[in-house]
Amino acid sequence: MLPVILNPLRLKTGLAGQGAALARRASLLAEAGIEVRLLSSDVSDELLAPLQLLFVAGLEEGEARHLAARARAFGVLVNVEDVLPLCDFHVPAIVRQGDLLLTASTGGAAPGLARALREHLAESFGPEWRDRVDALAAERARYRSQGLAPAEVSQKVRAMVVEKGWL
Repeated sequence: MLPVILNPLRLKTGLAGQGAALARRASLLAEAGIEVRLLSSDVSDELLAPLQLLFVAGLEEGEARHLAARARAFGVLVNVEDVLPLCDFHVPAIVRQGDLLLTASTGGAAPGLARALREHLAESFGPEWRDRVDALAAERARYRSQGLAPAEVSQKVRAMVVEKGWL
């Protein structure tokens, strides 16, 4: 596994599917700030080719397999919800508090554990962390504007976390 955080403003993302699974994926992507192109499973090559990511949710496995293969032919990375063998990547369990993003993953081996970890993280890192991250970002910007070296900036930000008793 290689965890990465992608800039939603630079992604060309498609979403295909139906029902509640499609709605869940659409909501997840919207929360991440990703604008998706809603597609049918028989989408044209002209709409599929420019994508970088394709999420598939709520389709029968054969239909999802066919769509995933077509997308991959154009170099598109594919995630088919709950069908690990059809996935080029997966989405971890997520806790989002403003700019703070915490994730848990078992690589698909134990989704129940990932969910339990997400719930624990959500209890431990509540909405107050939105303001904390903003405060830390402001201090970081101030230190950087003073010309401090990156290592010193990091040390000062960590010291602020300790001083405030946030961890």
